[in-house]
Formats: sequence, C-alpha cells, structure tokens
Amino acid sequence: MDMDNMLLRYFGTPDLAQVKVDAIPAAVDRMQVDLGLEKDRNKRFALWSLLHMLDAAPDLDVAFEDKADREAARNFMDLMASAGPQ
Repeated sequence: MDMDNMLLRYFGTPDLAQVKVDAIPAAVDRMQVDLGLEKDRNKRFALWSLLHMLDAAPDLDVAFEDKADREAARNFMDLMASAGPQ
C-alpha cells in the first residue's frame, strides 16, 4: 500500500500538513476498522504503521497474529523512536 494513496484515501490529501486537526479522529476510526477487516499482511502492516505514527495503533498482539509480523512492527517502532521528534 502506497503511503500517498493511504493519506489521500483517509485524509483527502497526500500532504499531512494540509489535514485539519478535527479530521484526524474520523480518519483514524476508518483506518482502525479497515485494519480489522484487512486480510493482506502488507496492507495490514501499512495501516498499522500509519496508525502507529498517529499514536492510535492497537497493541502488536492484537494487530498481528504472525510472530514475524510482530517482530517487523517492533523494528519499525524502534526505527521511528531512533528518528526522534521531527
């Protein structure tokens, strides 16, 4: 899943700087529903990653059944943490 397409789908723009703050909760709700329904591992990971960046991701054991997916998510979390605040 392409990040620009995800941002466009959920926020109406590929530029998060253009998103109005009051639009974020509804977009997060839609992403969380889609995450629960999505069967494709790559799409689930992309959705979870965006939710993580918005501080709205479910716990790893809830989001991912597969141990390898949970480990990839932990690696992503570590990379994001090491990048520090932007």
